[in-house]
Amino acid sequence: MNSIKQFSQLIILFFVCSLSSFSQIKTPKDKLSLNSGTIDNQFEFVIQKSYTYKGNGKVYKNVEYHWLTQLKAHTIDTLKAVRKDLSDTQLVVKQQGKEISDLKSNLSNTQIDLDKTNSEKDNMALFGVQMSKSSYNILMWAIIAGLLALLLFFIFKFKNSNSITKEARRALAEIEEEFEDHRKVALEREQKVRRQLQDEINKQKGV
Repeated sequence: MNSIKQFSQLIILFFVCSLSSFSQIKTPKDKLSLNSGTIDNQFEFVIQKSYTYKGNGKVYKNVEYHWLTQLKAHTIDTLKAVRKDLSDTQLVVKQQGKEISDLKSNLSNTQIDLDKTNSEKDNMALFGVQMSKSSYNILMWAIIAGLLALLLFFIFKFKNSNSITKEARRALAEIEEEFEDHRKVALEREQKVRRQLQDEINKQKGV
């Protein structure tokens, strides 16, 4: 069960790291696609494949509308996947919290049993085997040490899961902000293109 949890956490961490690292890699123009690759590469596809023209000393891009809608759909799918990973991580954190609580309860019960045993005879039977009180104490303290080690391990995993959750949330916020910025830039470009087109139409009518 712990191996499955660790594997799922590694997948989430890999996904978050991939979003940030892959966004910095420049893909060759002939390999860009609007149907595959990272969101950054898909934006790069739209930028590189859109029609470029100059006017009034500036460079403009004419972006096809269906590219924007397709890019929007892919971005939303990516955000949904990140949200699902966040939800899965929170579930893991909740389960680990319960396991830590159970370990604390078990540790408390073990300590009570140990105190009760120390008040009995020097020699006692454990699982049908006679042993001295000192040997019994050593065995019980070894069990407690093992439980404490497990408790510390799950506390560490719990804190690590919180760290992964915070990082995933931060990555999600960055993706949403990046998408909003790209959307605004695309709308501004589209508005500029429409204004220029209208200006050209007006000039033609004036002729």
